[in-house]
Amino acid sequence: MTYGAPTKAVILARGLGSRMRKEADGVALSAEQAKAADSGVKAMISVGRPFLDHVISALADAGFTDVCLVIGPEHDMIRDYYDALPKTRVNVAYAVQEEPLGTANAVLAAEDFAGDDRVLVINSDNYYPAAALRLLADVPGSALVGFTREGLLTRSNIAPEKIAAFALATADADGNLAELVEKPDAETALRLGPGAVVSMNCWLCGPAIFDAARAIPRSARGEYEITDAVRAAIAAGDPYAVVVSDNGVLDMSARGDIASVAAALGDREVVL
Repeated sequence: MTYGAPTKAVILARGLGSRMRKEADGVALSAEQAKAADSGVKAMISVGRPFLDHVISALADAGFTDVCLVIGPEHDMIRDYYDALPKTRVNVAYAVQEEPLGTANAVLAAEDFAGDDRVLVINSDNYYPAAALRLLADVPGSALVGFTREGLLTRSNIAPEKIAAFALATADADGNLAELVEKPDAETALRLGPGAVVSMNCWLCGPAIFDAARAIPRSARGEYEITDAVRAAIAAGDPYAVVVSDNGVLDMSARGDIASVAAALGDREVVL
């Protein structure tokens, strides 16, 4: 099948937000921020306006026009906010993941939204710059945006030791995903070489991802993981191109991240 530039994005906003619920020494939150943090809805924490507004605005900047928020049945805060918010560049839909059974299970919740189209799948607690997302416009099939370690070290708010623990990806001679190693140790990182890129869970998925997500078993931590679904889709004949970006990614997974994210995004224009 021949595809045009992707226009649909799925944002995984169902997570429990366990790290965000934890108090952090020396971190003072506003009442509004504390309410969102205590609820575990990381994406709705205000950095001048909800963090998720910035995530969606970057998608619109990159040409995405239809966004599906995968939420839990209890997440009326998200639905009510976006239903009431005026939007001129994007349409916002919702898919409900009844239980937090992992990222692949969350993607399955958005199957009707995807239809026969490719969908970008991203986290709700990461800000991916439009410059990185635009790299997907000319990709003919499925893909992973892989971020260089140097780009993340110099252009993100993520600590070096945390970056070192992120999954590393390599490409084969055709530029397709060859190896994806989660939580690589120093020896593995050395073996994969300087050309390995970091996966920040920025996936462009073809329709094969849904059958793959249904076919995989639970991981060791009892969840259905998108990385396992991608591996299954590749094994079934849907290769994933590795698209390399030197951009940074902002992380909003814990209370200690809020100030640095607010500083990075505070003056950025948001148009949904």
